[in-house]
Amino acid sequence: MNIALALALGAVIGVLLGLLGGGGSILAVPALVYVLGLGIEQAIPMSLIVVGTASAVGVLPKIRAGQVQWRLAAVFALAGIPATFIGSLIGKQLPQSVLLSGFAAVMVLAGVRMLQENASTGTACRVGDSGINWRRCATRSIPAGFLVGLLTGLFGVGGGFLIIPALVLMLGVEMPVAIGTSLVIIVVNSAAGILSHLSGTSIDWTIAAAFVGTAIVGSLIAGHLGTRLDHRRLQHWFAYLVFAVAAYVLVDTLLLR
Repeated sequence: MNIALALALGAVIGVLLGLLGGGGSILAVPALVYVLGLGIEQAIPMSLIVVGTASAVGVLPKIRAGQVQWRLAAVFALAGIPATFIGSLIGKQLPQSVLLSGFAAVMVLAGVRMLQENASTGTACRVGDSGINWRRCATRSIPAGFLVGLLTGLFGVGGGFLIIPALVLMLGVEMPVAIGTSLVIIVVNSAAGILSHLSGTSIDWTIAAAFVGTAIVGSLIAGHLGTRLDHRRLQHWFAYLVFAVAAYVLVDTLLLR
């Protein structure tokens, strides 16, 4: 039964990933906890495997198109990798109820971001057409990278809903390049998060393989078919679903236990 549920859940999460991008994985952890009955210490690395693998597949066409700012990705990753391990260490000291409450808050933040229209590109860190003023903007990009890594380690989220606004609004990166760069950062942070959570955690690899396998297949199929759909409307409806799941997590965690 658990394997059948894992296959079905993976397919659903994969379809959401394919239709919505990285934000679709925000439901992976609550699905694994509340439907499969896993502890959050197992759900987080499984979620990161899905996030990291899907992002690695999604970034390939961006790399071929030259839509990755490698220097920015390196800055975010160098700040994010140690933060991911720190977040993991903190999470292992917290009770599951606290982690789930914090995850619900992250879900609300992600849902709000999904409802916002794409903002215009910022110019605070740009110097004409010559690129980014690193001396001025290191104080912005390094803390942003650290925060994203911390959330990855704590909750098993990719953090694209934070990375892209940071790249676009703070560093003046064009949206197509911001998306490609964000995917690279998510791959690196997810790999660090998986490593940080594997030590001392017992994972049912049969369940993990079933969940991750159908998620990736579902993501690829939905990504191909999703070009025909109204992406903005779909994202708005998904945001409302995220709010509903966040409310359920909070009620279950704070009132029913």
